[in-house]
Amino acid sequence: MIVAGLGCRKGTSAESILSALDAACAAAGIPRESVTALATGEIKRHEAGIVELAGKLGLSLHVLDDAMLKQAEGRTKTVSQHSLAQTATPSLSEAAALALAGEEAELIAPRLIADGATCALARSKELFMKDGA
Repeated sequence: MIVAGLGCRKGTSAESILSALDAACAAAGIPRESVTALATGEIKRHEAGIVELAGKLGLSLHVLDDAMLKQAEGRTKTVSQHSLAQTATPSLSEAAALALAGEEAELIAPRLIADGATCALARSKELFMKDGA
């Protein structure tokens, strides 16, 4: 499972968020179709661009509470002062991706910023272990 963690400025369009997702996929060297789920924090639950993008891509959007984001905080790689002030986590997109992908997940693309949006990608290790890989 590959999870895209998303964040954005208020009012960011779905197209701009897609730009960030595409940049993260390019950085990880994977096609966008490899992404199996989207994740964000409670603060972005009603962000129209994120909700719209999930619908356009046909992917489930998982909204994670602060406790789940906090649990993943130690595995994030980047620090955004804005994110810390707004969400109490150093990187909303990284924490959301890691939290949803599981305790053994690894970042395959740290937080990338594009057009007012952020995206980070995490891959679940549990899935590969179950498959014997």
